[in-house]
Amino acid sequence: MSTEPDLNQALFERAQKVIPGGVNSPVRAFRAVGGTPRFITRGDGAYIFDANGRRYIDYIGSWGPMILGHGHPAVLEAVQKAAVEGFSFGAPTEREVELAEAILALVPSMEQVRLVSSGTEATMSAIRLARGATGRSKFIKFEGCYHGHTDALLVKAGSGLATFGNPTSAGVPPEVAQHTIVLEYNNLTQLEEAFALHGKALACVMIEPIAGNMNFVRASVPFIKRLRELCTEYGALFVFDEVMTGFRVALGGAQAHYARLIPGFKPDMSVFGKVIGGGMPLAAFGASRAIMSHLAPLGSVYQAGTLSGNPVATACGLATLREIAKPGFFEALSTKTRTLTDGLKTVARENGVPFSTDSEGGMFGFFLMDQLPQNYTTVMTTDKERFNRFFHGMLDRGVYLAPALYEAGFVSAAHSSADLDATLDAARQALR
Repeated sequence: MSTEPDLNQALFERAQKVIPGGVNSPVRAFRAVGGTPRFITRGDGAYIFDANGRRYIDYIGSWGPMILGHGHPAVLEAVQKAAVEGFSFGAPTEREVELAEAILALVPSMEQVRLVSSGTEATMSAIRLARGATGRSKFIKFEGCYHGHTDALLVKAGSGLATFGNPTSAGVPPEVAQHTIVLEYNNLTQLEEAFALHGKALACVMIEPIAGNMNFVRASVPFIKRLRELCTEYGALFVFDEVMTGFRVALGGAQAHYARLIPGFKPDMSVFGKVIGGGMPLAAFGASRAIMSHLAPLGSVYQAGTLSGNPVATACGLATLREIAKPGFFEALSTKTRTLTDGLKTVARENGVPFSTDSEGGMFGFFLMDQLPQNYTTVMTTDKERFNRFFHGMLDRGVYLAPALYEAGFVSAAHSSADLDATLDAARQALR
């Protein structure tokens, strides 16, 4: 046993004196799994290193953005060049146009896009735009889908809130949340009833097409198909929240995946984040030219941001998109992810542990239960204590998974076959 002081513990004690809970985003606190958070000093490819110098195989990837791994040469070069030229100008730059063009070229459902700095900002703005474009107030979200920490969206949200067993947030007035209708994910009966009752008052329906904040739960094809039909019938806008899935599960996002399964499918509005910034604070929302024309300075729906489309973030995002658009990238990434999930399932079966798993592109999830859950209620029946033991068993063996059973995992292009083998070896030992 090492006699060296634990620098992670020392840093955590310092942090708790000056930052609420010692963290700047709740799930980082390890409250769900127990123990001391790892304070990360650097990343390199598929690895991150903590304050003690310990190396971990990274399956968080900054919660999705690091699809190329940490420190990809092309991305580093682009960011360094942009930083020398200037951090922020508060004025338009050509690179903002280039990034918008690159996004639109890969997402045919959108004709225009507005760049912002965070996923929360993008979802908040998309709902405001939907209300402004339709003249309606109500909207539907689904239990277990997390769309950021805007007041109206913190209604039975998943992710960090679920980690603490708290279905809503203090500080959200009832009168703010009264226009939010929360339905069960993948429940067609509830969907039909909600539209029958509120259809003409609905501005939009917002959904994570593959929910990554109740681990990994995908919307069924019949559910997405019927949602599209009902939104069209009642004049509500169908909003795909692809902050997590965008350019992570497929080059055109989850909507490209569903378009292959549902002929002619496309959402009315889309929200992106994470991968389009390559690890920098950057997100976007977009739609048809007609819908986007309601947005200031053209229309009466106001949205603004000092650092929106800043030069360093756009350089990072543009370089990332150029790399992942190369031929064969997603085929290779998907193969790596399936190798990992198939291997984990085999290892669990060898050890007699209930286990189910699913993946798409470079995003995956697993549950310590025999069948994949279809909604948040079922996810909540997962054996939490067994997951916590597994998490720490993997962490002790140098594998960094999300510190909560409600979070999806991410594979990067930098993960090698040796990394995957080492992960499966660690899982074999941890599950014993």
